[in-house]
Amino acid sequence: MAKTKTKTKTKTLTFLLILFTIFSISTLTTAKKNHGFSRILSPAKLGLKREKLSHLHFYFHDIVSGKNATAVRVAEAPMTKTSLTGFGAVVMIDDPLTVKPQLSSKPVGRAQGIYASASQTDVGFLMALNFAFTEGKYNGSTLSVLGRNTVLSDVREMPIVGGSGLFRFARGYAHAHTHTIDLKTSDAVVEYNVYVFHY
Repeated sequence: MAKTKTKTKTKTLTFLLILFTIFSISTLTTAKKNHGFSRILSPAKLGLKREKLSHLHFYFHDIVSGKNATAVRVAEAPMTKTSLTGFGAVVMIDDPLTVKPQLSSKPVGRAQGIYASASQTDVGFLMALNFAFTEGKYNGSTLSVLGRNTVLSDVREMPIVGGSGLFRFARGYAHAHTHTIDLKTSDAVVEYNVYVFHY
């Protein structure tokens, strides 16, 4: 009877050891397949080649007047109308981007997003927008801008925080310079020089 108990115990322990081994191997295999929350990748695995620096130059047409306005105020604070800086105004845009300052010149894309008056002491906008390109090899690619635009300064610098398409992993900056502004309508043409690292 003691031998039977020992054999049963031995068989049970052997079975449990085999079961534990199988479970351990399957867990390790699953852990290798399931990368969990994060993992480190080589850029080459995503088809990314050598990083390059590109310079883009275009004109941004902010049209706030007329029936074909491309910049429309969508919200304001109770104090916006009395604020010297327009503080609290939020404007949605779909502004054309062109090669030259004339609106009739060749289009290269659209600036789509919002700008909002975010300063009570000077005319300073929060810019959150995408440059959505429609021309040449950049057709379908975008660059994302998120930054402060002190519009009365001669040249403003805003960060490029990302992109899509040919601008995946983009980073850089945009210089904006007001080319012309119509003081009656507030329509403006802004020259942009964008410097961006991308793959």
